[in-house]
Amino acid sequence: MTVTTPPNVYDAEPIPEAARAEIERLLSSGDLFRYTAPQDAPVALLERDFAALMGAKYALAVSSCSAALFLSLKALGLPRGARVLIPAFTFAAVPSAIVHADCQPVLVEVGADYRIDLADFEAKLAQGADAVMISHMRGHTSDMDAIMAAADRAGIPVIEDAAHSLGTTWAGRRIGTIGKVGCFSFQSYKLVNAGEGGILITDDEEVAARAVIMSGAYEHNWKKHDGHNGTLTAAFERWQNRLPLYNMRMNNLSAAIVRSQIGEIDRRVRDGRAGHDRVAERLNASPWLEVPPPLAPELRAPDSIQFNLVGMSDAEVDAFTAAAEAGGVKVQVFGRSRDNARAFWNWRFIDGEHGAAPADLPQTRAMLMRACDVRLPARLTEAELDFIADALVGAAAQAMEEERAYGT
Repeated sequence: MTVTTPPNVYDAEPIPEAARAEIERLLSSGDLFRYTAPQDAPVALLERDFAALMGAKYALAVSSCSAALFLSLKALGLPRGARVLIPAFTFAAVPSAIVHADCQPVLVEVGADYRIDLADFEAKLAQGADAVMISHMRGHTSDMDAIMAAADRAGIPVIEDAAHSLGTTWAGRRIGTIGKVGCFSFQSYKLVNAGEGGILITDDEEVAARAVIMSGAYEHNWKKHDGHNGTLTAAFERWQNRLPLYNMRMNNLSAAIVRSQIGEIDRRVRDGRAGHDRVAERLNASPWLEVPPPLAPELRAPDSIQFNLVGMSDAEVDAFTAAAEAGGVKVQVFGRSRDNARAFWNWRFIDGEHGAAPADLPQTRAMLMRACDVRLPARLTEAELDFIADALVGAAAQAMEEERAYGT
C-alpha cells in the first residue's frame, strides 16, 4: 500500500483500554492523591511494577523526568556549587535541573555520532568534578563502559538521564540501571505517555530514602513506600524532618495511565527499532545523508531518527529543510532553528552572571549545525515510514541539484 499524504508523527498511541476502568474508579472516588490509600495506591503499584521491569530495588514516581534529575542530585547530597559533567548535546531541562539543585553544569564535547567525546570527558573530569549526569540524548548511548570506569576512578556518582532510552540496553544491561540513579520520562513524546511524569530508579537505600522524603513524603507518608520488608525504614527514620520537601509527587491518575502501558513497552521497542532501521537504511543510501551507527554494545529503542547532512553549505541545508517540509516532512536541524532548547549556546542561564552564553564547544557546535531530527513513532506503518524516507532522500537530492544548477 502506498501512502500519498504525510503521516502524523506527533500524535501518541491511544491509551490502552485497560486504563479506563481504573481511571473511572479514581474519578468516581476522587482518590487522586498518592498518599490517601493506606497501601497499594496506583502510584505505589507503578513503582513496584517499574522496579520489577528494570530489575532495580527501588523506584520513585514523580512529576517529570526533570524532577527525577533534580531529586537525584539532592539525594546524592552534593554540595552547593558542585560541578556536574553533562554532554553538550542534551535538552535544556538537564542543565536546568542542575542549576535548580544549586550545582554547576560543566559541558563536555559531543561528536558527530551524538555521543560524548571521551577525550574531552577525561580532560574535564581531571579538572575536577563531583558527579556525572550522562544524557542518552535522543536514545543514543555513549560508551558507558568507559564513562563508568572513569567515574569510578574519580570516585564520583553517575546519574543516567534516560528520558529517551526506556527499553535500550548496553551489553545486555538496561539503560538506567548502570549508574547510581536512572531517570525516565513519561511525557507525551516518549515511549510511555502520561502527558507529563517521570520516575527514578536506584539500588542505593540512602539515595532512595532521601529522594522519597524530598519528593514530598511529609510526616510518616514514607511508610507507604517501604514495601521491601522494612529495608528502608532505618534510612527513612534517619532523614525524617532533616530534608526539605520539594513536592514533586506523581498523582494516581498519571500512574494509572502509565501502568496500562507497561505491557506495551516490548512491542513499542520492537516496532520502533524496526521502523528506525528501515528509514536509516534508505537515508544512508543517499550521498548527502548519514545516520551514525550504534556502538557495538548498544541495542536502541528509538522513537525518532537523527541524521547528519553531508557536504552541504548553509544555503543547501536551508534548501533541504524547505524541500522536506514541502514534501510533508518537518525536519529540525538542531543548531539552525531559533532558540532551540537543544543548542547549548541558548542555555544562557548556566553561567549565572548576566545571562552569559556558555563557552563555545566547536565540535558540538559543528555537529548541531548539520544534525537533523525527525520523529518516528512506533505506530507508523511501513508505507508511512517509506513516505518519510522518500521525502527526505528526495529533498536532499533536490537541494543539491538546485544548488549545482544555480552555481553553473
